[in-house]
Amino acid sequence: MRRRDVLGVPIALVDYARALDVIDAMVARRERGWICAAPAMSLVTAQNDPLLMAALRGATLTLPDGMPVVWAANLLGRRSGGERLDDRVYGPDLMRYHCQRAARNGQRVWLYGGHDDDALAALEASLLRDHPGLRIVGSWSPPHSAPTAAEDCEIAERIDADAPDVVWVGLGMPKQERWMARLRPLLEAPVLCGVGAAFDFHAGRVAQAPRWMQERGLEWAHRVVQQPRRQLPRYLRSNPRFVVGVARQYLRERRP
Repeated sequence: MRRRDVLGVPIALVDYARALDVIDAMVARRERGWICAAPAMSLVTAQNDPLLMAALRGATLTLPDGMPVVWAANLLGRRSGGERLDDRVYGPDLMRYHCQRAARNGQRVWLYGGHDDDALAALEASLLRDHPGLRIVGSWSPPHSAPTAAEDCEIAERIDADAPDVVWVGLGMPKQERWMARLRPLLEAPVLCGVGAAFDFHAGRVAQAPRWMQERGLEWAHRVVQQPRRQLPRYLRSNPRFVVGVARQYLRERRP
C-alpha cells in the first residue's frame, strides 16, 4: 500500500474500492487493525495531540477524508512522481459503500457512537432501509463523559459477545481515534473504523454539504453556516495552520 507523508501522517494512496478490499482482506484473515478517515483538521490537531498522532500513524489505513488532504498529498508527491490521488475517501461514503457490500457478503456490523439513543436508532433504521440484508449485530451510544478503564473493558466484552467483523465508530475527532487505539488490544473484531459525522449524516440529523462544495474542498464552510459559534473558531485556527504546514513541508522537501 503506497502512502505519502502529510504533516507527519502517512496518508494511504487509495480509492474507495481499494479501501473496501483492505477491509475485506482484514476480515477474511481476522487481521486486527483500525482505519482513520482524516480531514485536514485531524492532521492539524495531531500536531499538538500525541495520542491522536499515534492513532493516525498506527492505523492500518489513514484515509484522505478531505479534498485539501488530497491536494496536499499530490503536491508533496510531485517531485517524486508516482501514484496520485484522484479523489478523497470520505468517511460517510466509505461507510455507505461498505454497508452495500456487507449486505451482500454477510459481514457483521457493530455501531458505536451517535449523539444519543434516539439518534442511534434512527441510524440503524436508515441503514437497514437503504441496505436490506445488512446484519447490524449490536450498537451503543455511550455517555459523553470520558470512560473509565472498567467501562472500556465492559464495552469490549459486550462487542466481542456479538462477534462483529467491522465496528463503525462515530464519536468525532479526536475521541474516536483515541478510542480505537485504546480499545484495539481488547477487541476481537478485525476492523475498527472511525468515520466522524457519518452517523449524524446517515441518521438524517445533520445535512451534508452539496456535492459541488465537497468537490471544491468547501465542506468546512457549510459546517460553519450550520453551526457558526462552534465551527467558525475551529476552522479559523485549523485552515491557515494546514496551509502553512503543507507549504513549509513542501519547501523543506524541495531543498537538495
